[in-house]
Amino acid sequence: MQNDFAKAMGVVPHLVAVASTGVIGTHLPMEKLKSGISQVGLQEHNEACRFEQAILTTDTCVKNIAVQLEINGVAVSIGGAAKGSGMIHPNMATMLAFVTTDANVHHESLTTALKDVTNRTYNQITVDGDSSTNDMVLVLANGKAGNNELNETHPQWQQFKNALEFVCQVLAKKIARDGEGATKLIEVHVTGAATEAAARKISKTIISSNLVKTAIYGADPNWGRVVCAIGYSEQPIDPDKVKVSLGHIPVVENGLPLEFDEDEATEYLQQETVKINVDLQQGAAQAVAWGCDLTYDYVKINASYRT
Repeated sequence: MQNDFAKAMGVVPHLVAVASTGVIGTHLPMEKLKSGISQVGLQEHNEACRFEQAILTTDTCVKNIAVQLEINGVAVSIGGAAKGSGMIHPNMATMLAFVTTDANVHHESLTTALKDVTNRTYNQITVDGDSSTNDMVLVLANGKAGNNELNETHPQWQQFKNALEFVCQVLAKKIARDGEGATKLIEVHVTGAATEAAARKISKTIISSNLVKTAIYGADPNWGRVVCAIGYSEQPIDPDKVKVSLGHIPVVENGLPLEFDEDEATEYLQQETVKINVDLQQGAAQAVAWGCDLTYDYVKINASYRT
């Protein structure tokens, strides 16, 4: 794939990145790939929408986002497309994400920024807790915007990095929402943590819990499953300080259960986006993780994946 594409484009092979997902252990259909590669130079095949559609597998929709910002008085664009629906769990698992920008940006600075952004976006999602053999996120910059070179010393570096993170976060959330068989997007916000690493781990542990995911699917305000996940996250916490709310509804205060309206909580959990808020009251660090509910359809999809 790398050699054939490099030859078609007239570049050296090491400039070509190869991305792939599919059934593990099954040989790729090389004749179809070679035929596709031979057509990539045709102008009528160059629309972004064709690429966004072509990378999908069990996905139910395309996942894309584009933003513009002003750097040194010129417009800079950042756009991205991704695929991912099942076998989603850090490190990224069966997902592919492609981000492009016309910014003039230093290679090493962009690489460092992508790694940092990935830890707060793609590595904070899960669908089913299953990782795979293939995943990739890459960013490509061609410098055609003509701005002064961006790096960590540029006065607008943080603005550019924030835009890059926004693009990646949107794509990550779209992957989580499009989880196989999913009906809801779940956001877990952890605040008051001693460190950002602890906040990331706890939020990810909650969103990865099958018991939490099935409770959300059934609109069951079973907050005990959330507290249980906090406990087995292997992060140091003070149980007497933990606060939990389901959206705007407080259910745990300083480690103790609160009286709440079960019908109101059930109604809230029937929404398409469900937020779980956890305040550890141990520091100023915070993190967010995204996932989806676990439904009967997930089993159906994966029970007949090859047949």
